[in-house]
Amino acid sequence: MNLIKNFKLLFFLSLIALMTNSCGLPGADAKKYPPDPKKRVKKNMEEGRGFKFNTKKLKNAGTFEFASSNELWRASLDTLDFMPLASVNYSGGIIITDWYSTSENSNESIKISIRFLTNEIRSDSLKIKVFNKKCKTQGNCIVSEKKGNLISELKTKILKTAAVYKIESKEKKKK
Repeated sequence: MNLIKNFKLLFFLSLIALMTNSCGLPGADAKKYPPDPKKRVKKNMEEGRGFKFNTKKLKNAGTFEFASSNELWRASLDTLDFMPLASVNYSGGIIITDWYSTSENSNESIKISIRFLTNEIRSDSLKIKVFNKKCKTQGNCIVSEKKGNLISELKTKILKTAAVYKIESKEKKKK
């Protein structure tokens, strides 16, 4: 019985010793480190306790353009301005329209998605998909991806408009 009490006491004291020991880990003393963050970083780097990114390669990493300064983006929105938009995400580089139909053919509608692969005005900078929805009744619809001239016509219109916007922005910068 006495042995069990001693064992419990020893276990309890060791547990307390372990818990209080963590408070005094090396490096926890604020007096040993300068308050200036740049000096702390320098000291850590000298002691081999850190890493540093090569910021020379990331010189434009903090520069963000507004969507209005991207000619390709503006041209795409202007081309699709007659359609309601379901989702527009500049940082994600995607425009998705809602289903659109004319009053002439209300049982058939289209949906367009444009993905931006680059900001450069090139034919391979856009990926356009057109979806067609034909409904026999309200709940009986067939959705399919549409291939054909509409995709190439949209891409051509967007690229031509973007090229015009690019020329206009260069002329404004010259003035």
